[in-house]
Amino acid sequence: MRLSRSGLRHIRTAAPAAWQPLRRKCRSFQLQAGLLEDLKSRGLVADITRLAQLEAEIHKQPQTIYVGVDPTARSLHVGHLVPLLCLFHFQIRGHQIIPLIGGATGLIGDPSGRSTERPLSAREIIEHNVAQLTAGITTFYERAMEYAKKRLPQSPTPITPPNVQNNLNWLKDLNLLEFLRTVGFHSRVNTMLARESVQARLSSQQGISFTEFTYQLLQAYDFLTLHRNFGCTIQIGGSDQWGNIIAGIELINRANTAPGSQPEGVAEKGFGITTPLLTTASGQKFGKSAGNAVSLNEEDTSIFDFYQFFLRSSDADVGRYLKMFTLLSEDQVDSVMQKHSESPETRAAQRLLAEEVTELVHGEDGVARAQLATRLLYERDIVTAKTEDVLVALRGNPVLHVRDASEVLDIPLIKLAATFNITASNSAARQLVSSKGLYLNNTPVSDPHQKLSSTDLIDGRLAFLRAGSQKLAVIALK
Repeated sequence: MRLSRSGLRHIRTAAPAAWQPLRRKCRSFQLQAGLLEDLKSRGLVADITRLAQLEAEIHKQPQTIYVGVDPTARSLHVGHLVPLLCLFHFQIRGHQIIPLIGGATGLIGDPSGRSTERPLSAREIIEHNVAQLTAGITTFYERAMEYAKKRLPQSPTPITPPNVQNNLNWLKDLNLLEFLRTVGFHSRVNTMLARESVQARLSSQQGISFTEFTYQLLQAYDFLTLHRNFGCTIQIGGSDQWGNIIAGIELINRANTAPGSQPEGVAEKGFGITTPLLTTASGQKFGKSAGNAVSLNEEDTSIFDFYQFFLRSSDADVGRYLKMFTLLSEDQVDSVMQKHSESPETRAAQRLLAEEVTELVHGEDGVARAQLATRLLYERDIVTAKTEDVLVALRGNPVLHVRDASEVLDIPLIKLAATFNITASNSAARQLVSSKGLYLNNTPVSDPHQKLSSTDLIDGRLAFLRAGSQKLAVIALK
């Protein structure tokens, strides 16, 4: 078995430290649909402030847009895809995007969408997470741009790289007096109390701390700072961020109004876009697999598990996900879903979704690795397997066990089954043999005393030991 996509043995395993491809000249892309129209048709937008004015500004000149990223975890997860792809749709049309990591606000915690207060995170953890997220965001947009280049025609408009920022840069030295004069003076307590996130916590048994209560002011100050320093005019956030986004827009307009002037005569500045809270058709929160968040970082979620997550999408969800998480046009998605409705058992739409999103996040090599792992683990296509390809495809997968020959050769198969945890014990493995439920390289084991020999190895180094239909150990010799 060989990988269909080239260069698997030359896969880069480390994330790039800096944005490289877009430091060269790169053009934006020609897209038929208008930006906001496209975002809405793809289901990426819940609400937009002053829609008509925003459309006019977008058509007039390139905008600068930002979205905040919470550093309470070290890795991006699939729930981040919605806001990150919103930014990406702006970027591929020639606008400047700013992913803002909350290195300062992460030390406090956002009360939005929470019924209890977040425990304060250690500074060292937040600093580590910021560094990891910076690399993760850079890698995401690098691969997303390669994904777009293969699917969209280019235009003469240049593309600028993401301007990744950390709000600790301007909040760490901000003193209390300056904050009160810049932000506090323009903020009305009754308006802050009326925010939905604050009201929800005030009505709870725990209430809300002053620290979390002031979070909305810090987020508003972020928008003001980005507006002043980078000309940022648009903030994107989840639906639970609506109140915080409005606070930022209000601060921009109040802080930019000269003392003694009439604000009614000044055109309002700043816009907000919220993304929907994404749930599956069954009502479950999107992005969880067996209770764990599905990460965009291979160290936390293997590429195989990432691919399988999207491959398992329900028929009721797959069409919506194809619009949201890929650059396929609406006509292309409709065509795919029409064919899917005629033969849903083939799961062609789910396969396309898994391939597209895996390439978006992990590149073409990632798709090849995931497809090979799927053939090995689910389709049991192992006869022509090559060791080096298998090692790359299953890297990080717990079914893979790389061992010295002395650890596995001439060892009873029932003992290996227990050692690699595909059976609970040697006796359980022996019972499986008697019921013809233990397999070596897809062949039932008939002798409980059978040992693994060199003649059993595929490609001279591989053995596939399986208990029943689900539990598998892939043994590879060093």
